[in-house]
Amino acid sequence: MRRNTNGRSPLVNQQRQITAFFSKSTSSSPSPSPILSDSKSINNDKTSKLNPNPKLTSASPTPPTPSPSNPKPILLVGASSPLYSDDVIGKRIKVYWPLDKAWYEGTVKSFDNATSKHLVLYDDDEEESLDLSKEKFEWVQDSSSSVKKLKRLRRSCDIPVVRKMVIDDDESDGSPKSVDDGNCGSDDSDEDWGKNAVDEGAEVEDDVELDNEEDDYEDGAAERSKRKSSAKVEPKKRKMSGAEKPEPAKKSKNAGEAGGVKGAFKFSVLEPTSTPDTKKISNGVDNVANDDASERFATRDAQKFRFLREDRRDAKRRRPTDENYDPRTLYLPPDFLRSLSDGQKQWWEFKSKHMDKVLFFKMGKFYELFEMDAHVGVKELDLQYMKGEQPHCGFPERNFSMNVEKLARKGYRVLVIEQTETPVQLELRRKNGSKDKVVRREICAVVTKGTLTDGELLSANPEAAYLMALTEQHENNANEVSERIYGVCIVDVATSRIILGQFKDDLECSALCCILSEIRPVEIVKPAEVLSAETEKVLLKHTRNPLVNELVPNVEFWDAEKTVDQLKRIYRHTDEVSLEDNELGCLPDVLLELVKTVNDNNSALSALGGALYYLKQAFLDEALLRFAHFELLPCSGFGDLASKPYMVLDAAALENLEIFENSRNGDSSGTLYSQLNHCVTAFGKRLLRAWLARPLCHIELIKDRQEAIAGLKGVNLPYALEFRKALSRLPDMERLLARIFSTSEANGRNANKVVLYEDAAKKQLQEFISALRGCELMLQACSSLGVILNDVKSRLLHHLLTPGKELPDVCLALNHFKDAFDWVEANNSGRVIPHEGVDPEYDSACKAVKEIESSLSKHLIEQRKLLGDTSITYVTVGKDTYLLEVPENLRGKVPRDYELRSSKKGFFRYWTPAIKKFLGELSQAESEKESLLKSTLQRLIGRFCENHTKWRQLVSTTAELDVLISLAIARDYYEGPTCRPSFLGMLSTKDSPYLSAKSLGHPVLRSDSLGKGAFVPNDISIGGQHDANFILLTGPNMGGKSTLLRQVCLAVVLAQVGADVPAESFDLSPVDRIFVRMGAKDNIMAGQSTFLTELSETATMLSSATRNSLVALDELGRGTSTSDGQAIAESVLEHFVRKVQCRGLFSTHYHRLAIDYYKDPKVSLCHMACQVGSGTIGVDEVTFLYRLTPGACPKSYGVNVARLAGLPTSVLQKAAAKSKEFEASYGKSRNASLETNSPNQEWVDEMIVVMKMLNKAAANLSYQEGGCDSSLHELKSRARELMQRC
Repeated sequence: MRRNTNGRSPLVNQQRQITAFFSKSTSSSPSPSPILSDSKSINNDKTSKLNPNPKLTSASPTPPTPSPSNPKPILLVGASSPLYSDDVIGKRIKVYWPLDKAWYEGTVKSFDNATSKHLVLYDDDEEESLDLSKEKFEWVQDSSSSVKKLKRLRRSCDIPVVRKMVIDDDESDGSPKSVDDGNCGSDDSDEDWGKNAVDEGAEVEDDVELDNEEDDYEDGAAERSKRKSSAKVEPKKRKMSGAEKPEPAKKSKNAGEAGGVKGAFKFSVLEPTSTPDTKKISNGVDNVANDDASERFATRDAQKFRFLREDRRDAKRRRPTDENYDPRTLYLPPDFLRSLSDGQKQWWEFKSKHMDKVLFFKMGKFYELFEMDAHVGVKELDLQYMKGEQPHCGFPERNFSMNVEKLARKGYRVLVIEQTETPVQLELRRKNGSKDKVVRREICAVVTKGTLTDGELLSANPEAAYLMALTEQHENNANEVSERIYGVCIVDVATSRIILGQFKDDLECSALCCILSEIRPVEIVKPAEVLSAETEKVLLKHTRNPLVNELVPNVEFWDAEKTVDQLKRIYRHTDEVSLEDNELGCLPDVLLELVKTVNDNNSALSALGGALYYLKQAFLDEALLRFAHFELLPCSGFGDLASKPYMVLDAAALENLEIFENSRNGDSSGTLYSQLNHCVTAFGKRLLRAWLARPLCHIELIKDRQEAIAGLKGVNLPYALEFRKALSRLPDMERLLARIFSTSEANGRNANKVVLYEDAAKKQLQEFISALRGCELMLQACSSLGVILNDVKSRLLHHLLTPGKELPDVCLALNHFKDAFDWVEANNSGRVIPHEGVDPEYDSACKAVKEIESSLSKHLIEQRKLLGDTSITYVTVGKDTYLLEVPENLRGKVPRDYELRSSKKGFFRYWTPAIKKFLGELSQAESEKESLLKSTLQRLIGRFCENHTKWRQLVSTTAELDVLISLAIARDYYEGPTCRPSFLGMLSTKDSPYLSAKSLGHPVLRSDSLGKGAFVPNDISIGGQHDANFILLTGPNMGGKSTLLRQVCLAVVLAQVGADVPAESFDLSPVDRIFVRMGAKDNIMAGQSTFLTELSETATMLSSATRNSLVALDELGRGTSTSDGQAIAESVLEHFVRKVQCRGLFSTHYHRLAIDYYKDPKVSLCHMACQVGSGTIGVDEVTFLYRLTPGACPKSYGVNVARLAGLPTSVLQKAAAKSKEFEASYGKSRNASLETNSPNQEWVDEMIVVMKMLNKAAANLSYQEGGCDSSLHELKSRARELMQRC
């Protein structure tokens, strides 16, 4: 509820205080700018929000005259108002606020008999208790009053005393002059606003800061000589009468919500009220106003900013057509600079060096956006243009996190420019000879998609937002194609995780594609003009609209040598190692290994250098590296078998199997990740993604996971569920710890010199307490789950739940912080009061204060004895403490050296010389105590960070347990029986690979999601001693061939993750890589057709598959002519069967392939069963059985699918007739022979020879001007003859 105050509104002369930064006023009048009656300007400026009447108003606070066209309501003022009680409850009322010079409507909600006040609920949902006998108000007769519902400033029932502060441009000392417009005397509180900033709230500094700068912002260079001593500065608060203590300015409702701090006022024009009525009124008006503003701004820009268009140059005066032109910078012509005020110069200096960024320019408590940045604010943040000829909008400091995240997620780079000097410090500099008229400002942050560390959307999304630095080099080998070598550095800024790697890649960039598909970086950093065209195409294809940053090679994208030098500098500083020490012991282990073999890891270190340079510009490099968790990039799949700890799922496999993203809309619904994700922690969800992207290859590791998952089921499941329940209350501890670690030393926007009006320390303390509670909760949950160790044999669970192993022993550290201070009290108060014995320095300061207070108590006893009266005591009056209050009858006994400070009836108050001495000492001791108290939090965080490895390990252990429990629970969501897979053998180049499943279900699809019918499980066996390595799969369209292929591949992924599989039994030897080719898709942006995309993926399979791989090919060759497609399909199948000898499934509609491999023991012919009946319109009607059945299918029944799709009957009938003709021409009798399983062996053998020759000729087909090759005609004739013989 709003408190009535006598304080002056923080927005006296509201418009000019903000817009003056970029405006040239034509008048020095102190009155507010008039508000035009044009309806188009209703929402176009902040001032209009403060005056609901569309008439010109004067500076006086008298209420506006109601329109004569409307009946004038009864005006009730002060004591003349009749007495009201509960009889007016429910009535509409309009209350006048003098400082806003505006009427605000509301409804009387209740009446308090004790205080005789009515509770008024305003139309913007703010409440206020009013004594109507002291208010100016009107009863609103018509509920549809045209008075707009506006947000209000602070109200006051008294006419304010206006104090102006004038700063002359030609005064070197910069001392302010005061002029009183009232007769109430001077206001001393205005002179010491800086000293009382803490007590009076942040808005005091805001107003003075703007006022001090306004003199410079407002005046153009040509007018400055005419306007000396004329710039008006309004007072911060009005003088209080009597001994009344000034209250802090009460913030408005709009500034007070959503965690705003006291005194943080929000200009209502920046974010319009959200009531339905105002939306109806303002939507159309806003559009008109913004259109008019855009037109006006465009005309102005065309006249004033030629250097932004046709005359544009970069900072080194290079034109866009020149070599090495840098579009990130801008050359500002001298004439333009001379026309600017100091404030304008300051903004343009920042902007000209960062043309690729949106500037959040701090002015007091607001971030302002000017010129071209203002257009972005209006478009993307729903801000509104402020009044004036320059584009300008802004928002309060408390909305910073929300708005910076919005822009960053939309792909903008945001440059945060903060004040690093208060107005008091500016005045001190001016007195010391400085000519500056604006406070210092510095760049404190650059926020982009990949550098977000906090925000509502980030908190709601557990997926990592990776920043990836990539570089490339080539090795030219004699008589060989040059090898492509990549260096990558992948950074998750929110968790301080850095992954480094260097690897060789093939011509198709398969390993790079795999990495990109797994991490989907939101931001890419690369050296300009270094990456090959093939790499650029891969980046385009396998990312999702990342923000791309090009850095100058070597200068910005550092080479390995410069990177190592920077790493030494950072870690020497962190570990306090001498700069003369050339040893590398200060580096983390992973970096140390890379640096020691720098010649073999040039690309990886260079990629790290590019990332470090980029992070340095965002003020994140040192904060990130100090406690970064470094990892080496998992094997990319191009090394020896022994070096493959993980199965490789390349980009095509991840996409075609829909591991993380579905093919419909790209989200996770219907994916394997979604099916398995029952994790309750954000860091557990991220670990599950990592496990799915890299299933295990080593059987022992797989079995360890299987045993752990088994140990969390059955009788131990209740304990696992309790563990989940406890963890569900956790915040994202991985990100929270990273933020805590990064704030252990103040830098960037958190630097001590940055002037912030939000209570940043309180937020930091609350996060710290949240981290402590989270660590305590994780430790308790893990300890509680440890009771299952008596019943399980799992080595992994014992390792994870035994203190001192994977579960770090952090009890002592947690107890230290529990004993250090009261967490609840600190969280509520925002201050840490350390318990005695925790902080020796603070204890010493407290002891000094107590000793002085004890001396004062002893001194009081002495004074009572001296003056002979035990009633003498200490009192506090105003700021005077420890006043010795002496009865009037003892005045004659008081020594002359006592200083009389004040008196009241019957008493006199003194300071003795001793009291003065003690007070001086006490002030110094309390100042020391307060200083130590403020730094207590940083010392506690520093102590916390000493155990950063243990805290991270605790999070890692908790995440792994969360994922294991999630996998244990996931089996209950499968349909049908489930089993624990059995692994036979190991990765080997000699043993025959093997895979066998009985009643294999689908891990994602369920009957309840399929509509009619149930999902049909299938038995499948591939490889081993008794079965063929490849299944050649035929069957009707829509018969379930593609589903079966995915089903088998997903089951293998599940098995090697360690999870159970939906089957009665599932046996296999490990798979080192899964290759999947299915679906028709093109890549137009990379210049690839559907068929080329298909064959590019197939080429990767042919070059990379090993004996231990699993290949799933779906209808290869359908993107071209039948002859070419069939020839390619058979050649690819032949390669896998004869040369690679891996496991695989090959689905096709080329039925003649079944002839070629009819009796080949290495290929098993199977089809998806169906029943065929005669339709009423002469078209076969097919019933799909979805059962994997031995033998080949006679045809694909495509006309049946056409019938299901609803093609016209005439078209269907004609298609059926044509189909029969084709069958007669190309081997109707062949199909019959296959169905009876009694083919003429001689005919089959001869037909196979002809088909192979035909395919070979078709593959090499070349057309000449006269027609086709004669050999092809001969083969066709021979094939036709054989068909007729059959």
